[in-house]
Amino acid sequence: MFTHHSKAVPVSSLANDDQSTLKWTHLVLAVFLFSMSACQSTQPKTNAIKIANLFHDEMFIPVETVDMDDIYRLPEKFVAQFRRQFQADSSLRSQNVMANEWLAQYIGAQDGGFEYRDNVTRSASETVLNRQGNCMSLVVLAAALADALNVPVEFNDIDVEPVWDRRGGFYLVNGHVNLRLLPPKTNTTVLFRGTDVLVDFLPERSVRAYHKKTVNKRQLTAMFYNNIAAEALIKTDYDAAYALVKKSIQLDPQYVSAINTLAVIYRHKGYEDEAEYAYRLALQVDSQDLTTLYNLALILGEQGRLDEWAQIHKVLELARINNPFYYFDMAQQAYFDQQYQDALIWYKRALEKADYRHEFYFGLSRAYWATGEERLAEKNLKRALALSDSNNKQRYQTKLQALKQN
Repeated sequence: MFTHHSKAVPVSSLANDDQSTLKWTHLVLAVFLFSMSACQSTQPKTNAIKIANLFHDEMFIPVETVDMDDIYRLPEKFVAQFRRQFQADSSLRSQNVMANEWLAQYIGAQDGGFEYRDNVTRSASETVLNRQGNCMSLVVLAAALADALNVPVEFNDIDVEPVWDRRGGFYLVNGHVNLRLLPPKTNTTVLFRGTDVLVDFLPERSVRAYHKKTVNKRQLTAMFYNNIAAEALIKTDYDAAYALVKKSIQLDPQYVSAINTLAVIYRHKGYEDEAEYAYRLALQVDSQDLTTLYNLALILGEQGRLDEWAQIHKVLELARINNPFYYFDMAQQAYFDQQYQDALIWYKRALEKADYRHEFYFGLSRAYWATGEERLAEKNLKRALALSDSNNKQRYQTKLQALKQN
């Protein structure tokens, strides 16, 4: 399992339109692709973590990675134009509107603002160029813009319900972070007449009830590196993934998600001893981290260490029922076994856990079609189409046209 941040856990292999297997052979990564989360609240003694023993540079080809400063660096021409725009607007706006409030309006402006979309983590300069990005990209951009105006910021990890995704044979568990733009300071004191402004790419009402934890810039940057390491891993670029996640751990040695990502890299390279060491180290930070437990259980099971596996499995069995893809895979298996009524039940259970997944609606549509419920099949195919990305839209549109012609 990855958290996006990024963690790792065993999950079932991906099902396609023709077949489905339910062997638990893949890993789960907890990463911040669409959004972000942060490190665990447990704070162990730093001297108990032998970070140096985690790394094995000799197993990988050196790869040049982006520096921390470059993540937040904006093009000079853009910064100059941005500051000119602020100064021009400041002569027109009320004296009661402070720099942090102006910046919040700039980021979210209907005309020329920044759009929350896709699952690629970008630096501030890349996000400026594309005018869009995932949650991590937009938070990094907001921090860079705030720095250009000397606006203080506060980063927050929001303990939201996990949002599940699946890419490249990995489950992705997406967390969330946001930031607050604080009132600017004068040379001598803080201006108290202003208020801080929340910058969040989810509605405030949807995150207000969740627990939050303040994280610093080093921790946020560790999340950024972990995100792009996970993205490299999904592309099987193990050398880049290793170099990036190493930077993440060096910035925040207690960041469990990054340690898990490193372990997943070792697993995919065939270095099981090194992977197990990383998982055990992650458990010293958070002994109840489910991602770590999932992936460690995979190693133990494959090595026949069943007594150790059974102890972990008791914990995991309770957690597995919260994974919507567990129900989806059961539905896929039932569908390909032509047990269509069972498939309907499993698809509906998956949707109860994650009603934002287009493939769940598509599966439900196929099961309804197989049982002769053509109206419900068309209804759910339309839902799949509405939620789908560009890679699946044409496929669903073709199937919808075929339904309408029958």
